[in-house]
Amino acid sequence: MTTNDISAVKRVLVVGANSYIGDSFARYARKRLCVDIVDSYEGWKTAQYNEYDSVLMVAGLAHQKWTRKQQEANKDMYNAINSDLAIAVAKKAKAGGVGQFIYLSSMAVYGRAVGAITTNTKVMPKDTDYYGLSKYRAETALASLSQVGTSLCIVRPPMVYGPGCPGKFASLVKVAKVLPFIPFVDNKRSMIFIDNLCEFLCLAIERHISGVFHPHNNEYMNTTLLIKAIAKAMGKRRYVMPGLGLLVRCMMPFSSTAKTAFGSLYYDGNVAAMPFKDDYQVVSIAESVVRSLCNTGYLTSPETPNERP
Repeated sequence: MTTNDISAVKRVLVVGANSYIGDSFARYARKRLCVDIVDSYEGWKTAQYNEYDSVLMVAGLAHQKWTRKQQEANKDMYNAINSDLAIAVAKKAKAGGVGQFIYLSSMAVYGRAVGAITTNTKVMPKDTDYYGLSKYRAETALASLSQVGTSLCIVRPPMVYGPGCPGKFASLVKVAKVLPFIPFVDNKRSMIFIDNLCEFLCLAIERHISGVFHPHNNEYMNTTLLIKAIAKAMGKRRYVMPGLGLLVRCMMPFSSTAKTAFGSLYYDGNVAAMPFKDDYQVVSIAESVVRSLCNTGYLTSPETPNERP
């Protein structure tokens, strides 16, 4: 890891227009960086890379709700978007003299469904996880490309959530809305609110860091308490049932849904250590829940009563 404090306003090219993280970062970062964002189809091909200090590659194909047969049939699509495209953009960035290339990878490169990811955990995606495999393939290729000229920053965030974010957080909101009883499971999950991730990326660009990083909220999430906090923010009372938790724990070995929702999966403190400590923790967990519910139909304004979990 290296750092280099530069006071001048940085120019950054984001590849990934119309993606949740790409668009969120562009809105957030324009307060202090010069940001251009292009799509992953034609825009990246025509960009003038010599005008930028950093390139942020966020375009990618995320996990899809496909059957195993569909996943197998589309594995080349994962490689084409998550690996081949990233490598092609990195080559253009290097040829254009860009000083830093940031690649948004994933926790999935560890191939873990449950448990703690420590400094001793090997990067080893599952053979059937074509998303994780494609991210790891890109990381490996990018590492060899960056040896001369361009600093490489690989970011492996856990689950990202925020206003309008698709994915698992939206599913938890639906659960909080309809279930009067919540199973109690003592688990912990690494997650990151979108503004905290955007702040991390801004700092990474401003301080020109290189290396592999694992940003996440400075507190672990407990699924039970998170669902309860979501319900409270919506003005709904929910009851925690330890007995239901026992049922969920019994289901985990046989249900990937139960394991994903209530199993523990987190970065331990040493893995998650940052070069700028907690500087990127700009939104608390309580506030992040409220903000994530705004403009969803469940909560219309941060000023809504019962807004704090």
